[in-house]
Order: sequence, then C-alpha cells, then structure tokens
Amino acid sequence: MSDSVLNGTGGDPVAILGAGLTGSLLAALLARRGHAVDLYERQPDLRSHSAQGGRSINLALAARGLRGLALAGLAEAVEPLLMPMSGRLLHQEDGGLDFQPYGQHEGEENYSVSRADLNRVLLDAAEAAGARLHFGEACSGIDLAARRATLRHEQTGAERQVAMAPLIAADGAGSAVRRALAEAGHIGASESLLAHGYKELTIPPADDGGFRIDPGALHIWPRGGFMLIALPNPGGDFTVTLFLPNEGPESFASLDDEASVREFFERHFPDTPALIPDLTEQFAANPVGILGTVRCEPWNLGGDALLVGDAAHAIVPFHGQGMNAGFEDCAEFCRLLDDGGYDDREQLFGEFSRLRRPNAEAIADMALENYVEMRDTVRDPRFHLKKALAFELERRCPDRFVPRYSMVMFHAEIPYAEALARGEVQARLLEELTAGAESLADVDLALAERLVSERLASLPCAPA
Repeated sequence: MSDSVLNGTGGDPVAILGAGLTGSLLAALLARRGHAVDLYERQPDLRSHSAQGGRSINLALAARGLRGLALAGLAEAVEPLLMPMSGRLLHQEDGGLDFQPYGQHEGEENYSVSRADLNRVLLDAAEAAGARLHFGEACSGIDLAARRATLRHEQTGAERQVAMAPLIAADGAGSAVRRALAEAGHIGASESLLAHGYKELTIPPADDGGFRIDPGALHIWPRGGFMLIALPNPGGDFTVTLFLPNEGPESFASLDDEASVREFFERHFPDTPALIPDLTEQFAANPVGILGTVRCEPWNLGGDALLVGDAAHAIVPFHGQGMNAGFEDCAEFCRLLDDGGYDDREQLFGEFSRLRRPNAEAIADMALENYVEMRDTVRDPRFHLKKALAFELERRCPDRFVPRYSMVMFHAEIPYAEALARGEVQARLLEELTAGAESLADVDLALAERLVSERLASLPCAPA
C-alpha cells in the first residue's frame, strides 16, 4: 500500500487531535513510517510545564501496552519509569495483609508508571520521528459539511482550519470529534457515568527516601461498596486513589469537612492516616474525578475522520487497560497499514473500526466487572478457592485454560473478545467444580481436566 492511501494524493498531513498517550504513540508510529503528521494538543507542552495534579489515575502498563511501545522502539526508554508489581496486597479490615499473585509464571507482572512521565517520552519520540507538535490549541468546532476542524489557540485566540485529510481523534473521553459525529447522526454513541468517583492522594516517601509500604505490589483496601488503592512510584512515593460513591451515607458528598474525612479513614483504612501525614489537606485540595464508559459505532466517518483510544472507547480504570487498549489500537492500526490491500482510507478506517470495536466492548465490560472483584469479591474465601483451582488448571492444561485476568494482562496475542468469551466458560467450570468444596483437595481434578478438554478449544497461540 502506498503512503497516498493514508496521506491523500496531495500528500496532506495526517492531523491527530490530542497529544496524550494514544495520540503521541500513534504520531510516533506514523511518522516513523514516513507519513507527514501534525499533532495538536489543548494543554501546554508537558515537557516544559508541570502536569495538573489530582486528576490522573496512576497507570498499570501490561503486555498489550508494552507491545505498542516496543513497536515504536521505546522499550528501553520507558524501562526506568516502571515499577513492577507482581500481585495485589490486600489490607484487611482487621489489619491483616493478604498477598495475591497476579500470575504464576515468570514475567507475569504489571508495571506502575506515571502518566505524565510516560507522556513526555512519547512526545519526544513523536517529535524525533518527524511529527510536528502544536500545543495550546483546542478544538473549538467541527464543520462536517466542509470536512474541517477549527482549532483555537488558548493564549492568543488565533484560529486555524485543519482539514480532515484525514483527522484522527485521540482527544479523550470528552472527544469533540465524537460528539460532533454523534450529534450529526453519523455514528451512534453513549457516555455512561458510574455512580462512583475518585480522588487522588499521595503517600510520601519515608524520611530516608525509601518506601513506607511494599513497592512490589498493588495495594488494595477492599471495603465492599468502595475501595482505596495505592501504586508505587520510582521516587519512593505512592499514588493513592479512593473510589467511592458520589452520593449516599458513605460518599464523597458525606465527606464535607476535616473531621468527617479523618473519621472515615480511621474507621475504614486505619493504617493510612499515619502514611499520609497531610491527609485532610490533600483531600480538600484535590478534585473528585468522574468515571465512565464510552461506546460508539462506527469509529469512522468514511475516510475523513477516525476515533482511537478513549475517544472511541473510554473505560473505567479497574482492569488497568485503558492505556493498554489505546496502545493496542495504535499497533493494530499500523498492522493494517503495513499489510496493505486497501484502495482508500474509507476501507482502511472501516476495517479498523470493524476489527477493534468488539474487543473494546469486551474490555469495557470486563473493567466494570473487575471493580466489583477488587472492592468486594477478593474478600470472599470462595474467590480464593476458585483462583487456586484456576492456577492448577493452567498448570495441567496450559494450552486450553488460562485465567481470564492473565489472558487480559499478560497475553497480548489473545484478543479481549476471546478472553471475555473463554472467561465466561471458565467461570462456569470453576463454579461447578468448587460447588461444596472447602479446599482444593476437595476438587475432582481428573474430572476438571476432562471438562476443560471438552469445553475449551485449544488456544490458537498456546502460552508458554
């Protein structure tokens, strides 16, 4: 396929709206392939301005995201930013700690990474590859009849017209392009807000500069209807996030003064006030963020506009896959581009939308389910029994049974939609096999192996 299929016969640049994680990676990948790219961002350049605090959930980088970064030659550049996490460390209400490994094979770990630091690496990569970066320019209007977007400079007020030749929208969950396409009836779109929000806090480093709690795990304080989590950072601090209903007797609305905040944390998370000396000050200063899911169909307007990342499929953060799914978009788009066989952009964009959308729908559903698991189900002894059985079946039948969490996080070769479908079969198997069992010793493992063989087809690319 020639470059003209993407850039047009006149060699017009690809315009990407949004220089966040997905937009920056896609700009780097396309520019590396010789395409002319203009990358536009509403915010100032992160590399010379401080990131806005209190609004960015710390990110978990996993196999799908790592694959996208490797495709751009950035594996070595991001390595110093990563904090490996090998499992969940549950902080029980009685003060006890319970470690739950994510997987059972070498390398099955997730990586905590700072959104801002990773974004800086991606911006550098995009610029080094030849993309032209424009900051402080917000989309102020979309003229679908003329197939152009109007960008307004935040400081000077100057406007420019950007042609959809093409326009790739990586402008996040509140995408101006998606909303314009939906309002005009070109796509169907929904934005579903969760009745829960989040607030970010920080556990500072210890006095000696070290970590106050174990840096090798994702810390979770599961409390049924809500939870607190903490992810490590290389500087010895932890990014802490409280997920809580927005309204109700125990909610953000009810935590309206210092006394109520302190009492809430001392009652539900009694070990945290000592870890966060300025707890009430941080709580008052940082905003409550919203959580929601975006779904739309299709993701393109012919060959003129394409939605990627959160603009097409924003999800709640409870499976750590928002960034990873966006990076997978970039990798899959470039795979289609490299494979060729498309007469024009409309075919290319349409095929990308058709292939990626079922997987985006699947991870959106799994992310919502994982919130219940993280805040509640992890406290149930039957959950631990099923997880132990799942690991045993993975050892016995590695070509057929891989725990759903592992399929999502560690096996980029298994599409999200397949992970969801196989996971449903596996969940029924685990429920059936553990009925009446108190421990793994009570499970008929010979029957388990037979049922796995009968109900689960071999994986197309059997994990090691």
